[in-house]
Amino acid sequence: MNAGAVFSQTYREARERFLAAAEAAQLDVHSHVHPMLGRDGETLAMDVVRDGPPDAASLFVLSSACHGVEGYCGSAVQTALLHDAAWRAAAAAPGVAVLYIHALNPYGFSWWRRTTHENVDLNRNFLDFHGPLPANPAYEELAGLIIPPTWPPSAEVEAGWQRFIDEHGMDTLQRAVSGGQYTHPDGIFYGGRNPTWSHVTLRHVLQDHGRRCRRLAWIDLHTGLGPAGVGERIHAGRDDAAELARARAWWGDGVTSIYSGTSTSARLDGLMWNAVYEECPQALYTGIALEYGTLPLMEMFSALRADQWLELHPEAEPALQQRIKQQTRDAFYVDTDDWKAQILAQAFEAAHQAVDGLAAQQRSAS
Repeated sequence: MNAGAVFSQTYREARERFLAAAEAAQLDVHSHVHPMLGRDGETLAMDVVRDGPPDAASLFVLSSACHGVEGYCGSAVQTALLHDAAWRAAAAAPGVAVLYIHALNPYGFSWWRRTTHENVDLNRNFLDFHGPLPANPAYEELAGLIIPPTWPPSAEVEAGWQRFIDEHGMDTLQRAVSGGQYTHPDGIFYGGRNPTWSHVTLRHVLQDHGRRCRRLAWIDLHTGLGPAGVGERIHAGRDDAAELARARAWWGDGVTSIYSGTSTSARLDGLMWNAVYEECPQALYTGIALEYGTLPLMEMFSALRADQWLELHPEAEPALQQRIKQQTRDAFYVDTDDWKAQILAQAFEAAHQAVDGLAAQQRSAS
């Protein structure tokens, strides 16, 4: 499919295209309406479409916009798949139901933010909030440099940032900044103090759709890390050798792991897939995050720092506001034909591999 027909320029346009694709496929949409409005005054929602019987033994979940502004990529993939009759037939043939969860974080998608309306990183929010939360002392050390008093940052701030890198290395910096933190609600990669709206709503979706299957596969679509246009397949599950081996059998030996240090992602706390084990304990789960590269890491961090500074300084000059918001979107959405074509090709391959993996499990269980 022509990328221009599925990639959008706003959340509203992306949602309209997704809903139209579901209607063309004659599939029902269950919309979980968000309590706030979008940037253009539009309704925000986590839209859910199921293609396949409610009692299917095998379920493939494909989700977008966990990190809001990253949703342009995932939404386009979901819309393209819904329009593809050959794909739908390939999933239906072995009895695999496909669950499209469009815009896990519709607020961030619409407002060009990575976070939810609570300023929470949804993929750091799946923890037991009744117990002690993970500590991140390195973030504490960096907090005043990550979100400085002024933007652009002063030379002194940037020198302190560079000094941390020189003393501790880039891997330590990445873990400190992006691993998740639970003490600075006005900072970045904040995991929250309780479940967000998106967290609670996703659990309801899994309860509604995931408790009757025996096998569950999940691809969560992301952008930001790695070489531009390259889709890294990151094991999205527990630190379990059998689970990782199963993911590699389906999606190739190149599947990386945050536990072994083979991924471009740091080791993270509060990841979203934790909900599968709790809400769908009867299902054999296999999942990956498909992470498409956009910009170098430090440029991506700069965009997030600027965006959070702007959130704290709404009095900023309009021209600076506009530059920062465009910088944020560009950090997670490469608006070129080549990048978009790469995204669709790799996503279609990974989706077919998920169905093949579920079908193989089904045959071995027969």
